[in-house]
Amino acid sequence: MIAYNLEKLKNSIPEKVCLIAVSKTKPVIDLQEAYNFGQRHFGENKVQEMCEKEAALPKDIQWHLIGHLQTNKVKYIAPFVHLIHSVDSLKLLLEINKQALKNNRIINILLQFHIALEETKFGLNLTEVKELLDSEEYRNCHNINILGVMGMASFVENEIHIRNEFKELKSIYEFLKLNYFANQPEFKEISMGMSGDYAIAIEEGSTMIRVGSSIFGGR
Repeated sequence: MIAYNLEKLKNSIPEKVCLIAVSKTKPVIDLQEAYNFGQRHFGENKVQEMCEKEAALPKDIQWHLIGHLQTNKVKYIAPFVHLIHSVDSLKLLLEINKQALKNNRIINILLQFHIALEETKFGLNLTEVKELLDSEEYRNCHNINILGVMGMASFVENEIHIRNEFKELKSIYEFLKLNYFANQPEFKEISMGMSGDYAIAIEEGSTMIRVGSSIFGGR
């Protein structure tokens, strides 16, 4: 069933869009089935769960940390994480840089923006990001690589509202690209869209979608 769902999903999205299989709470056997079908990008919310799965599964998997990340947990994923989507403070960014240096790595990250109605969702606003990118501390970070932005739309039925939130994230991305990352071709990712709204997200410019239940079934 997982392989069937993956094939159906991959056939419905453009080739240039990276499909991240959100495997949180799912057993290793389910991830292995997806892997056997060719899936290599997996997204986890919790550090401990990601570490346990990384130890048990093939080493060519590219692990995406998509949940809220506490600074004291960065050291556990620093040796292997492919991309951290949820960087929402300068403090966290500095800790990732520190742990990347310890592991002799450059860690790829996305800046998470708060675009939704829900107060419970994490994320920066544009003013905070401008302060971060203009800071001397950031300029001294040589072991992180900012690839783009991430955001989560409100959990609502109103498609126009969801589309407008995705448009907002795209416009933030374009502002940052023009004013801060014009000479950095690697700054090209917009991580937005999940099982319920990825089609709208792709229409609005998403380059990465984070899909769980449409692949693995409900939790």
